[in-house]
Amino acid sequence: MPPAASIVIPTRARLSYLEVALVSIGPQADAAGAEVLVIDDAGPSPATRALAERLGARYEPHPSPLGLNVARNTGVQRSTGELVVFVDDDVRVSAGWLAALLDAAAANPDVDVFAGPIQVRLEGSKLRSCGREGPPITSLDLGPQDTDARYAWGANMTIRRAALERVGPFEVSLEHAGDEQEWQERMRARTPGARVMYVAGAAVEHRRAGADAKLASLARGAHARGRAARRFDARRGQAPSLGRELLTLAGCVGHVVRRRCPAGLTMVAHSVGRLREGLREGPGNTAPGNTANGSSQDTDDFLSGASGTVGGVDALRRGVQDEAVNAWEIASGLRFRLNIAARRDPPSRRVLVLGIERPEHRALARAMRAELLNSRHEVELHTDGPGNLGKFENLNRMLVGVGGGVGGSSMQDYDWLLLVDDDVLLPRGFLDRFLFLAERFSLALAQPAHRLDSHAAWAVTRRRPGSIVRETSFVEIGPVTAFASVTFPVLLPFPELRMGWGLDVHWAALAREHGWRCGIVDAVSIRHRAAPAAAGYAREDAVAEARAFLARRPHVTAEQAERTLTTHRRW
Repeated sequence: MPPAASIVIPTRARLSYLEVALVSIGPQADAAGAEVLVIDDAGPSPATRALAERLGARYEPHPSPLGLNVARNTGVQRSTGELVVFVDDDVRVSAGWLAALLDAAAANPDVDVFAGPIQVRLEGSKLRSCGREGPPITSLDLGPQDTDARYAWGANMTIRRAALERVGPFEVSLEHAGDEQEWQERMRARTPGARVMYVAGAAVEHRRAGADAKLASLARGAHARGRAARRFDARRGQAPSLGRELLTLAGCVGHVVRRRCPAGLTMVAHSVGRLREGLREGPGNTAPGNTANGSSQDTDDFLSGASGTVGGVDALRRGVQDEAVNAWEIASGLRFRLNIAARRDPPSRRVLVLGIERPEHRALARAMRAELLNSRHEVELHTDGPGNLGKFENLNRMLVGVGGGVGGSSMQDYDWLLLVDDDVLLPRGFLDRFLFLAERFSLALAQPAHRLDSHAAWAVTRRRPGSIVRETSFVEIGPVTAFASVTFPVLLPFPELRMGWGLDVHWAALAREHGWRCGIVDAVSIRHRAAPAAAGYAREDAVAEARAFLARRPHVTAEQAERTLTTHRRW
């Protein structure tokens, strides 16, 4: 017999919050005959497993960080209750919370989604406020009586399993804004008249404690939500103009000054996040889901939507920003520490480097070859001209040569495979530092970040100041891509493609299936110098090839590819 309800708690490395949530939920779940699932999006953790099992929950870890909505979908897949109750790991439920939800569901069989009050609680912090701004984290208060609601929020949201099966899973490319809303809008589009019911007796406290309750932390969270909210609005074609965003920001700043309201700085941070994301949508860096000219890409969801070409004044501006980041890395000692660490770790690796070399880029290719062979690792480098074949057709031909005994070796002898284009400028000490960070963070698919002034079609691949490594769901097919040996049996040989567009979003789906970590190494950035993507062949041919290839294969969407899952700021 299935349980009365399945309570799904996504979490990521927040044991103190999770313990409070489980202590408040456990007795109510036992009394009602409900199951509790903890979905660990940080990857397997003995400490989290022990806590969950001690407090009566079932522990279901992801192999690596995959995102909040992936965790919600995992909870649905691995549970059996007719009602699926979603809460965040930073809540404390009130007495009678679960009983109120169950009673409301039984009394209203025509309603598929239920919300409850979400009351903000900042513990150990007194945030001075004028009272005119909203709470700094998600809240919901529609009064003391049950009523219809526009949306339920993930901190306190219950959905019938039948509705989840009818509408489909949560959209995994969304996080921090729009993730629950998108699902409910999809539900209403498919079922006109569908309702969301607010259950006044099913309240939770949405908690922040310790440093998380301080203004600086709350402002950082508001900034991230602001960026995500702008992306969600842009996705739906409802993003206001940058002028309106700037006016909103001015109003928020005016509120803080006029009312002498420190709490209003969270509104400022949210507005700054929106404006920053809007600026990122400018020429050469279009928001995911839109083409460079602003048209929809619904049919070609594997394209970044931007050319990534850098030039003119924009290139000069980006170059200045790059030099500022470089200066910070040197002044802070980051590069010195990284160089020292990379001299010792990992042990010497065998690295196979393959590349296609064109005559017009011979000088760049020669400099890149010298830098790679200067590594302390054992590097075997093979390049060849393009001939009449495409990039991946040529790479497969070279792999056959290696497997057939180039240097008496086969692919089983190598720890890493590195694919390099011939128009890339590598920094000094590139390979040693790159492999150190790739292995330190257990990346199976990795690429160095692009400098800000580099040609780069995917915004996610550009370097992020202050970041060492970002775990992502995606790495692109070039200009430098690294594969750990664990991927060889699955990814090699490459599909027989000329241009290879779409191959990287297919790799991302395979990485998710096999539990491989993907990542962008920000602390080791390169410059893609010679030409923007698709300058050497017809774009239409590349897109047509990708459509045919992906029609029969799983792949992530462009929005999913642009997501950063985790940012590491130290090693």
